[in-house]
Amino acid sequence: MTVEQNVLQPGGAAKHQQTFLNQLREITGINDIQVLQQALKDSNGNLELAVAFLTAKNAKVPQLEEATYYQTALPGNDRYISVGSQADTNVIDLTGDDKDDLQRAIALSLEESNRAFRETGITDEEQAISRVLEASIAENKASLKRTHPEVWSDSPNPYDRKRQDNCPVGLKNVGNTCWFSAVIQSLFNLLEFRRLVLNFNPPANAQDLPRNQKEHRNLPFMRELRYLFALLVGSKRKYVDPSRAVEILKDAFKSNDSQQQDVSEFTHKLLDWLEDAFQIKAEEERDGEKSKNPMVELFYGRFLAVGVLEGKKFENTEMFGQYPLQVNGFKDLHECLEAAMIEGEIESLHSENSAKSGQEHWFTELPPVLTFELSRFEFNQALGRPEKIHNKLEFPPILYLDRYMHKNREITRIKRDEIKRLKEYLTVLQQRLERYLSYGSGPKRFPLVDVLQYALEFASSKPVCTSPVDDLGASAPASSTLPAQTPPSTIEQQGPSSSDVPSTSPVQRSVIHKPFTQSRIPPDLPMHPAPRHITEEELSVLEGCLHRWRTEVENDTRDLQESISRIHRTIELMYSDKTMVQVPYRLHAVLVHEGQANAGHYWAYIYDHRQNRWMKYNDISVTKSTWEELERDSFGGYRNASAYCLMYINDKEQYLIQEEFNKETGQVLVGMDTLPSDLRDYVKEDNKRFEKELEEWDAELAQKAQQEKLLSQIPRAPAPSPAPVQAGEPEYLEQPSRTDISKHLKEDSVQAINKALAEQEDRGPEAIMDTAIKLEYTRLLKLAQEDPPPECDYRLRHAIVYFIQNQAPKKIIERTLLEQFGDHNLSFDERCRNIMKVAQAKLEMIKPDEVNMEEYERWHQDYRNFRETTMFLMVGLEFFQKKSYMEALLYLIYAYQNNKELLSKGPYRGHDEELISHYRRECLLKLNEHAAALFESGDDQEVNNGLIIMNELIVPCLPLLLVDEMEEKDIVAVEDMRNRWCSYLGQEMESNLQEKLTDFLPKLLDCSTEIKGFNDPPKLPSYSTHELCERYARIMLSLSRTPADGR
Repeated sequence: MTVEQNVLQPGGAAKHQQTFLNQLREITGINDIQVLQQALKDSNGNLELAVAFLTAKNAKVPQLEEATYYQTALPGNDRYISVGSQADTNVIDLTGDDKDDLQRAIALSLEESNRAFRETGITDEEQAISRVLEASIAENKASLKRTHPEVWSDSPNPYDRKRQDNCPVGLKNVGNTCWFSAVIQSLFNLLEFRRLVLNFNPPANAQDLPRNQKEHRNLPFMRELRYLFALLVGSKRKYVDPSRAVEILKDAFKSNDSQQQDVSEFTHKLLDWLEDAFQIKAEEERDGEKSKNPMVELFYGRFLAVGVLEGKKFENTEMFGQYPLQVNGFKDLHECLEAAMIEGEIESLHSENSAKSGQEHWFTELPPVLTFELSRFEFNQALGRPEKIHNKLEFPPILYLDRYMHKNREITRIKRDEIKRLKEYLTVLQQRLERYLSYGSGPKRFPLVDVLQYALEFASSKPVCTSPVDDLGASAPASSTLPAQTPPSTIEQQGPSSSDVPSTSPVQRSVIHKPFTQSRIPPDLPMHPAPRHITEEELSVLEGCLHRWRTEVENDTRDLQESISRIHRTIELMYSDKTMVQVPYRLHAVLVHEGQANAGHYWAYIYDHRQNRWMKYNDISVTKSTWEELERDSFGGYRNASAYCLMYINDKEQYLIQEEFNKETGQVLVGMDTLPSDLRDYVKEDNKRFEKELEEWDAELAQKAQQEKLLSQIPRAPAPSPAPVQAGEPEYLEQPSRTDISKHLKEDSVQAINKALAEQEDRGPEAIMDTAIKLEYTRLLKLAQEDPPPECDYRLRHAIVYFIQNQAPKKIIERTLLEQFGDHNLSFDERCRNIMKVAQAKLEMIKPDEVNMEEYERWHQDYRNFRETTMFLMVGLEFFQKKSYMEALLYLIYAYQNNKELLSKGPYRGHDEELISHYRRECLLKLNEHAAALFESGDDQEVNNGLIIMNELIVPCLPLLLVDEMEEKDIVAVEDMRNRWCSYLGQEMESNLQEKLTDFLPKLLDCSTEIKGFNDPPKLPSYSTHELCERYARIMLSLSRTPADGR
């Protein structure tokens, strides 16, 4: 909503001119305001044609007459629009000989553009907004037609999409629409704006109102926005789908160009559309008085431009909305504002006779909601494309704007003069300090205090009377045996002595430096250089001078540093007096962009004024956040993420964030109570549909559970000769029933029976069975209580161990043991057969109210899930060690997801989460490196293969790493993968590679934290319990011998 209107001519053609000037300046890198204005004039306000004109190779600098220049702006002004500007953009001049073909084409297209505007009410620049919408819808539709099968699909479980308590509702990304979510959530959380939208009533004669296509668009969009806001208030869903609102925006404009547009352009156009919709209603309701538009009242302010042009003073009032600020070259928001409010030589404003030019801007009326657009993009002329500015820019949670108000301009000018004087003095002090800290005239400089200290140490060293070379003469080898210019430290000291080497030998051996074998330095040789001749008197005088000088330098340096600190503090506190902290604005929302100029992901940090905390709105994910996290992601300079829009609200206007109250009871209205009756009914209908989904899901699960229960109760006739258990058949995987136990479990049962018979040989089958069960339980209890190494997981050996460690009910354990001893596989001899029959009889005697069979089934299902998770982990690690990362990834992802669900029920239900997370992360990093290497090869086939890896494996997996904000290693890994691909944006490459990269990057960066389900899990091999334990032990032992790789 970067709109500066001529307040004397509200319907003037210059309403959006400054917005386009700012965009042209960013895209083309041209700062000459005359050139930009002439380009806009020649292109009739068409942004694309103006860019084409400015970037044309033979573009000429247009000349403006002095009067036109005076009416428009001053040199370098990128925001100011004069009251006197009334250029007729409908006049086409083709008579000049200096216009090239491009300019002729632009001129010829103006008539068609104007005709379209007259017919539809929509300008060319408004149609350009549709491109980002077209791209989003096209991407959403294209995703349904991909030739490669998707790894992920939406979870069929509606409970995964259910809203938790009163958690804010997210917005689904329907295809590169994260920008839409960020803007809409920021506005929705302005309670006054929310009330205006929710309580908007379409005009009574709406069917007669639309006079052109613009009005046909506004009212349907308002209707869908009301529905969307109502769902955000009262929906029982975790997130809602904004497709209908996006579709209306898309249908409002027709364009075949799908290039991504600036999101700030969408923001101000969105508010323009809302302003138009409210204006229709306001004009209908006005009763002879001038209508007030609530959108204008909420988002628009005014500033006064006071300036001097070549000695002539001027003063104009302008309306503004979203206020643009340059980022490059500034460290904080106040510096940006100071630069935006003062242009040119401001001294000339206060002098009567001056030929200099300059102007000041002063806010005369601030809007309740003040939005700053941070310009973080600039055009790289060398590369021919825009680039993002990643510089750090700090901004405060509370911003005091008193210094920029017109009523305070006299005191502000005084303070600015004082700050300027202090900064000039500060510059002198810093230059003086630098001379102390970097002393010398050569390329290398040192602190003066250190130089004096070194001189003092030299003077105080032990004097010697010989040169450093002569001092070594007695111990050095004969000079004829030494190579010329060889330092003493490199002389070889091994082998025969110098006296044994013939002095007349014509061949000289090369000197080899051998540390630890060199001759020792003579003990009387000083470690540092020292003066050869110095008297006691000279040394005393010199030491005294050096000590005194060093003390003087230390004092001077300290005084300079303290003075600099005092001046910094004075400047910081210049506007802290009571008179300059009367206009506080609180930070309400920060819209963040991550990525590069032509691709990226958007999300928003929004302050919850009721809970006094920051919330992060990232598409469907809405999570608690902190100011520290906001700083990290928004200030810039840390990574590719930085704020591009700041939304401040007047801290004294409490109605902006105040809850509604019931007029009769005085109670705060929350949720559905805040909605008008029509929207309340709409939300109730949607909630009913969602509740029906939940009921159908529950009925489906209940039906499946009933079928499983009936199957488990079907009696089986005893088999005279049991079928042998197939080798490798697991007892909890792909088997007809849980009682078909494996060979090792049968052996355990037989061993327990034999021990019981040895202890009580003369007892009956029932007593022997009781003893055998006690012996088996004692053995399993001992295993459950041991603390084995990682490779020995006793839970895999028996379900009872798993049950004991997770504190299963005693009845569950008893029935499981009875089923073990009542299995038909024990009927191979008479004694075991008798015990089997006793166990089966006891099972039949158990009454339904004694053991909860649903709970019993849940425990055994959890154990089956545990064994399945173990197999996913084991197979994934085996593939990882074979460097088959694509195969390993899918197994490890399933292992992590299943394990996370198990651990949610208890700490001993699953495996080490950090272990699985580490190898899952390593798989993704290695696949990312492989895909990047394929892309760098430039070969079409390999590039396509690399992008397939990214699109089908890595991109769908990123939400799993981002869903847990506390997993710093996962978040860093995602940033590394994104940065690797973003780094290609600044490199030269073929056009086809550039096109593929541009198409792929939004998918990589626009990654929500929605967890989706797999279509089909990978197939698991069949293992017996013995084989499973053996292979698990082998893989875990191999990991213990491998470096942890940062795990």
